[in-house]
Amino acid sequence: MDIDWNAELVDQLEEHWHGQLRPRLDGLSDEEYFWQPVRGCWTLSRRGESSAPISLGTGEFTMDYAEPPHDREPVTTIAWRLAHLIDVFGNPTASHFDGPRAHDPVDGYSGTAEGALRQLDEGHDAWVRDLRSLGAAGLARPQGAISPPQYADAPMVKRIMHTHREVIHHGAEICLLRDLYLWNGS
Repeated sequence: MDIDWNAELVDQLEEHWHGQLRPRLDGLSDEEYFWQPVRGCWTLSRRGESSAPISLGTGEFTMDYAEPPHDREPVTTIAWRLAHLIDVFGNPTASHFDGPRAHDPVDGYSGTAEGALRQLDEGHDAWVRDLRSLGAAGLARPQGAISPPQYADAPMVKRIMHTHREVIHHGAEICLLRDLYLWNGS
């Protein structure tokens, strides 16, 4: 039995994206986007206004960050988690699997829920487009220079599975935060 692994990987992400995650993000408000369920959440902040040890990003809004290990893992806002997923998908104008452009940073994080969802959609669409183009040979080829040196010889499919795991994992967290926000009566 021949299995089209490329199609299976696309289907894995698309089933989750269209059947679970993306519909749950419809109607996200700016208030929800920045809601902090506990004091001291990591979030997105205007450049220069973050209290985190490190501020990541090139635009007006930056993402809170600190090098691990942490005394305890920080709780993050929906804004932070969406920014992380936008980073996971990568720059939609860069090639995801070929050459040095595969690590081009995202241009900047959005200060609005609507803008972040647009970035997320663009990142998703570009990722799926590039994934479809890989084919069986592309899944098996070594990651090479687009990955940290310890993963250079790993097959490209390893990077793809990691990306899908991140989208499913953090997408579920975003959905839980939305549930908590709505049930909290905020």
